[in-house]
Amino acid sequence: MRRVKIAVAALALFSTLVAPYAARASYGIYVGKNLTADGSVLIGGTGDEPSSHWLEIVPRRQHGAGESIAVGVTKTANFPGELIQIPQVSKTAKYITMNYSEFEGFPAPLTNGGLNEYGVAVRDIWSPSRAELLKMTPNPQHGVNYSDLSRIAMERAHSAREAVDIVGQLIDQYGYATYGGNSHMFADSNEGWVLIDFAGGKGLWIAERLGPDDIRMSYPGYILDIPVDFQKHPEKYQGSPNFISFAISQGWYDPKAGKPFNVNAVYQEGTGKAPTVLLIESRLRAKAKLAKLTLRDMLDTVRDPLISRDWNGYGEGIELKPAPVRPELQKLWVAATGSVTTPFVPYWIGVERVIPEYGKHRYLSHVEEQGYVTKDFQIQEASKFAYITFKRLMYYTCDKPAKFLPEVTEALTAFENESMVQSAGVEAKAEKLFAAGNDAMARDTLTAYSSVRALDALNLGESLLASVEARHRLLYGYRAPVGSAMSAPEDENGDNVLVSCFDH
Repeated sequence: MRRVKIAVAALALFSTLVAPYAARASYGIYVGKNLTADGSVLIGGTGDEPSSHWLEIVPRRQHGAGESIAVGVTKTANFPGELIQIPQVSKTAKYITMNYSEFEGFPAPLTNGGLNEYGVAVRDIWSPSRAELLKMTPNPQHGVNYSDLSRIAMERAHSAREAVDIVGQLIDQYGYATYGGNSHMFADSNEGWVLIDFAGGKGLWIAERLGPDDIRMSYPGYILDIPVDFQKHPEKYQGSPNFISFAISQGWYDPKAGKPFNVNAVYQEGTGKAPTVLLIESRLRAKAKLAKLTLRDMLDTVRDPLISRDWNGYGEGIELKPAPVRPELQKLWVAATGSVTTPFVPYWIGVERVIPEYGKHRYLSHVEEQGYVTKDFQIQEASKFAYITFKRLMYYTCDKPAKFLPEVTEALTAFENESMVQSAGVEAKAEKLFAAGNDAMARDTLTAYSSVRALDALNLGESLLASVEARHRLLYGYRAPVGSAMSAPEDENGDNVLVSCFDH
């Protein structure tokens, strides 16, 4: 009983400390291979946007000579810009991603990353630049935006380090079109990298390697102390040629003072790690000292109600296993919306299609409210939409989390544990088929399991929804909205008026 009281008191104290910092923004979590049970690198996170989200498997493609792609932002962005054309490479990789439909001035479909056939995982996370850089941003601005960079990294990178090289070269050559500052987290089976790109139109970027003993949560993306001569340490740091000199020219850093170059203090808000980051990183570090971390630990962390809320468009968890791994057997675990009330489903790169219930629907999609459904989309729209089912479950559950969240979490965890056991057998069968030269049968095996399991997840969601909805209505009744707007302004804590299962 004493332990329970201490835990409750600690949670109450933490709630007081964290509430003002619980920003609605994407996050990424990295765990190095020396800290995991099977030597895998773990990475997970989500993207946070209020628009429609859908799962997509993008095939490997060949591109003709002279082919180009449009990148950047339009005049309707908060920092207005103009789209530009940049060359496309001759071959792009297969990858799995969650697309979404809306961010003002950023052409859809947008992405925060995913997993490609070379075992490169990509996450995209907010990382605000200092106010002076925001004011320096040209109008109109030109360059590659955050979603362009994530998509291009998935299309081209064979390793996390190569992803850094690709993104850095794109910014150096074409510039960066900002919404206020951003970061990326790249990982492969050996290492990870955090790369931050800054507002201001000055081509500023910096990247730091995450090694086998590192744990990192980007929320927002941060890099702290780096050597002034970081370019002499390419194994640990990469960055734009002007990264140090520009700060000196602005009077933001004095090399004569003898202080380290703290990226967060010089180019960002200077607040260091957010309380949420301190908690999650320390919690994972403490777990790793007791027992090596597993995929289960990563999925549980991504699901934590402190960071999994209504503004999560999805949840992802990836176990990047030590080489060699067949490209088709690289695997991404995906929750169709906020994983606090949504189960993760496994998708291998070898999977060839997504069932319509998890594909694109009109709900919250850009400009779709301006037109009627076409015959081409008729049957797709007739299908159920997993996103809606799990959102409804979230809204009932998070209205009374003390009552409903434990049982929902228990069911989702049990479902995923079953999926982990089953998917290992499916993977072994597919590997034998690949080895025997039966590639088509192997891909069919992977596709069939992911499709069936996705439907099982939706059925579980509907069952949980029916149970929670019936009891919520009997116990608590209907509560009519009192405001006129679907999206209310934030309160002083920044989050209490929006939906969350984190019960202060």
